[in-house]
Amino acid sequence: MTSAEPSRNTVREGSRGPGAAGPPRRVVVVGIGADGWSGLAAPVRERLLAAPAVLGSARQLDLLPAVAGQVRAAWGRPFRESLLDLLATYGGERPVTVLASGDPLLSGVATTLVDLLGADRVEVVPAVSSVTLARARMGWAAESCAVVTVVGRRVERVLRELSPGRRVVVLSSDAATPATLAGLLVGAGCGASAMTVLAHLGSAQERRYAGTADGWDHEVPALNVVCVEVAGVPQVASWVAGLPDDAYEHDGQLTKRDLRASALARLAPRPGELLWDVGAGAGSVGIEWLRAHGSCRAVALERDPTRAARARANAARLGVPDLEVVEGSAPGALVGLPSPDAVFVGGGASTPGLLERCQEALRPGGRLVVHGVTLETEMVLGAARARHGGELVRLSVETAAPLASFTGWEPARTVTQWSWRRDADQARGRCAE
Repeated sequence: MTSAEPSRNTVREGSRGPGAAGPPRRVVVVGIGADGWSGLAAPVRERLLAAPAVLGSARQLDLLPAVAGQVRAAWGRPFRESLLDLLATYGGERPVTVLASGDPLLSGVATTLVDLLGADRVEVVPAVSSVTLARARMGWAAESCAVVTVVGRRVERVLRELSPGRRVVVLSSDAATPATLAGLLVGAGCGASAMTVLAHLGSAQERRYAGTADGWDHEVPALNVVCVEVAGVPQVASWVAGLPDDAYEHDGQLTKRDLRASALARLAPRPGELLWDVGAGAGSVGIEWLRAHGSCRAVALERDPTRAARARANAARLGVPDLEVVEGSAPGALVGLPSPDAVFVGGGASTPGLLERCQEALRPGGRLVVHGVTLETEMVLGAARARHGGELVRLSVETAAPLASFTGWEPARTVTQWSWRRDADQARGRCAE
């Protein structure tokens, strides 16, 4: 839950020092609810009153009583860059106190601060989160629902969670989020889903708005959480690899369903891991890698701009709009990308240097899966197996199809698949060379 209210004065008059002080030695992050000062425990109030510098959004800072001599600074946008500037300006030896909404580690500023400074330099004083309050209002047990944040992110992320009867708590970005979400639900075949918007949770201005996605017509405040009870059968619901081919828009450049399932079984997505999808086409392998777990990451490399745009559209429609699509040709366009945990090469494996670049880039324990359909590529993969080991498989898929007045088997092009795993010894050997 966040406010879309723009930042007002970035620094209150007279508070800025003569120069940057450098990163603070310690940051205290204090969670504050929509009820503001009155909702804070006495010890937390005392800490805020004694703090030499307090950072937060303009809305949060306005919830505090005036304190003579206390520095107060509101961040602007882009948020991360503004936060870094404020920490450098008001940091140094003195501690800095930062305000956050509810639980600061629930899609909050404390997560960013721990990432920037390390957990040992960040103390978190949480309040009741907006998710906890929303579940309390709805009577939903924590284990019965999913939580998706779209604060600073695309609303399409909710589509991954759709399943009949599923409950989803959506941390809204602004006043437009519920209407946007309603439109997405209708488009996904879930227009009958019940939507409850809870605004200004925990404050005297708390309000509830209810309806269905296909009839949603409420105007709501910017500070809101959306609770969805999914009704209807989504067009795509499974997180298991091998979605139907017609789930994707494509021009024929698509790793087909059975081959995709085989590749992803060997790529073995795990939480937090990064995939390179080289020669992405419609983006299907990267998309299904991301659907496997909400924290997975993927970079899709595609040289054709039309296909790259199509991969982005497919990713958004299938609930993983965070797919990063890079336009360019391998291996050159791979330079500078973060090291992957897995790499899929769906085409172009015979390009000189490509397989070697992918192998070298993999982290210890990383997995490489390569598909080839030409004799030339098959020879490259056979040589790669002879040199490095791994698994070499030929995959032939036949589909029942009309044959005159009968039914016969229609074969697809046979695919050669090479899969290889980089172990820790191989990684150390590379570093020693």
